[in-house]
Amino acid sequence: MNQHVAMVTGGTGGIGTAICRELAAQGMKVIAGYRNKEKATLWLEQQQAQGFDFELAYMDVSDYESCFHSFISAEEVVGPISVLVNAAGITKDKVLKKMTPDLWQQVIDTNLTGTFNMCRIASTCMVERGYGRIINISSVNGRKGQFGQVNYAASKAGIHGITMSLSQELARKGVTVNTLSPGYVMTEMVAKVPEEVLESIKGQIPVGRLGEPAEIAHAVAFLASERASFMTGSDLSINGGMHMY
Repeated sequence: MNQHVAMVTGGTGGIGTAICRELAAQGMKVIAGYRNKEKATLWLEQQQAQGFDFELAYMDVSDYESCFHSFISAEEVVGPISVLVNAAGITKDKVLKKMTPDLWQQVIDTNLTGTFNMCRIASTCMVERGYGRIINISSVNGRKGQFGQVNYAASKAGIHGITMSLSQELARKGVTVNTLSPGYVMTEMVAKVPEEVLESIKGQIPVGRLGEPAEIAHAVAFLASERASFMTGSDLSINGGMHMY
């Protein structure tokens, strides 16, 4: 059996790193997408020091041509990509009356259009080969909404709309498409939030704690596996019971 190749957009982020590591542990060759070269170079050195052998790929997910060039170039170097994880995402929080059109557009362009761009490019190649796994990372706030996150919640809700529609288009072509919606996860970024704010968030989570990046990564690994062939169009929630539907 040939080794699967996975591309993870936003692969150098907190959750992205855990996903890259878990997919590598499952025997896949992993390509991590990045925007900041200095940060990505340091990240790669840190991963190599811990025994992980990743490839890096620059991409601006909001730009279709950048995505296309990155994907095709990566395939030429590493091999056919059979797993795509769309984990790149940003926040630009403001209540609606203070949210400028630019803040709206930045989040939509990265989170939602970025998912479209990568799905379009990857799915075309996967269909030609008759196999593929696409996992789109959404958020609990795409399901329940969140004060001050009109742009973010809209983008994350839209991501599952892409999943549901695209999964139907590809269901008979050997390609599955699923969404994974994490709740609040203890990344380095979240760890910098004031303790009283973190305690308030934990109080809203029935299990009484934040998630760990590795818990998200384990679920991604299942959806990316050959064993997940009968699961498509789903939205797998991992939020500690914070939102149930």
